[in-house]
Amino acid sequence: MANEGLAAPRHQFVPAWWQWSGGHWEVQYGPADEAAWLDAAYRDRTLVTKIGTLHADQAKAHDEPRRMTSRPDGPPPPPRCRAWSCRCTRHARIGDKHTILDVGTGTGTGYGTALLCHLFGDEQVTSIDVDDYVTSVAAWRLAELDHSPRIAPMVATGEIPWTFDRIVAMVSVRPIPASWLTALNPGGRLTTTISNTSLIVSAVKTDDGGAVGVVERDWAMFMKTRTGADYPPGLAGLMETARTADGEHFSIGRFPVIDIEENAWELRSMLEVMAPGIEHNYRETGDARIALMVHEDGSWARAEQIGRELPAVHHGGPRRLWDVLDEARDYWLQNGMLPLYGANVRITPDGTIQLQRGRWKVTIS
Repeated sequence: MANEGLAAPRHQFVPAWWQWSGGHWEVQYGPADEAAWLDAAYRDRTLVTKIGTLHADQAKAHDEPRRMTSRPDGPPPPPRCRAWSCRCTRHARIGDKHTILDVGTGTGTGYGTALLCHLFGDEQVTSIDVDDYVTSVAAWRLAELDHSPRIAPMVATGEIPWTFDRIVAMVSVRPIPASWLTALNPGGRLTTTISNTSLIVSAVKTDDGGAVGVVERDWAMFMKTRTGADYPPGLAGLMETARTADGEHFSIGRFPVIDIEENAWELRSMLEVMAPGIEHNYRETGDARIALMVHEDGSWARAEQIGRELPAVHHGGPRRLWDVLDEARDYWLQNGMLPLYGANVRITPDGTIQLQRGRWKVTIS
């Protein structure tokens, strides 16, 4: 979408952002260094615009944002994934006359909304986000480019008072909000991602009020939907236990320690489908690699690997989380693939997601 990008210049939608530097977050002001601003805005990477309740636009030079995270030793995974918004828009298969709901206000900046307006017309685009600052500043920046779509601060998973031919979400959900299915016109199509996975789901509304489709052979990751000013606290206390405790069970792992969040998205997605809600932490020190896993049920695991040796694994709590990960890796080795991408999708009217590929099937509710 290079030509569309000229009509909706990215940098104008991200005048300030957060950058992790020297062990802490620093606010960056684009107009202060135009060359660096343009380089950051047009590079194929995530720009973090808000951490916790502090938006970069509203931050002062020495502000230190506080984020509820289970990664006390480093930055959380990038929460906004601007570079992938065009992928999801492509999978939505939007036609010239389709009405469109943009969930997440163009990944929190209005840029994706501007692309939709440029391609399909302002009158066909509605954009919603839970953050009233995001929607108000996006509306102002869109107006500077002579765009005036309908923009509203609204909880994405709540009731939606309009109907649409296409719903494109730049936030992730689990399960599909029933309100989205209600707001989708007969034969309409939605495209979204499943929370904490890289799975893009595209589905067409069926006569029973549900939808059928596929998991695209593509990937993207977005923030989860939220209903308040910030996300609930992470599991920092349990993560510290996982980092230091001996554990109730000890074993030798069968596979190397890897950074599952950065380097193994498909495996991370499979684990989330099998055991939703696990939080991860990973660090390397010299030739030592340590991976931590925690869950709100009190389960935790720590795997420590030196060089090419098999990892030592400590477990605590009611479940052995590392064994669940090994089960997913077993499936990968036995079948030469994981069954996620390309799986058939059926969504019931209440939003429950059913995935199936061959004999493998799972329900996400």
